[in-house]
Amino acid sequence: MLDQLLMGIDESTLAYDLQRAHSADLMFMRFRFWFWGFVSTVCGFLVGHLIALSGINIFSGVWEGLLDFWHHLF
Repeated sequence: MLDQLLMGIDESTLAYDLQRAHSADLMFMRFRFWFWGFVSTVCGFLVGHLIALSGINIFSGVWEGLLDFWHHLF
């Protein structure tokens, strides 16, 4: 029910579309998957490098926070 509201498709429509899908359609879906996977990976690495260049050390901050939490428990 939620997928019908959000996407406008239901399971029978999706099954019908996949049954009648041509190999070119599948190729384009695979191409979109690889393209957006590559773009999101590169963007993730760029954001990680920008965070490091700005001097924010996420790992040490998380580690210090966990240690402080642990010491406050006991």
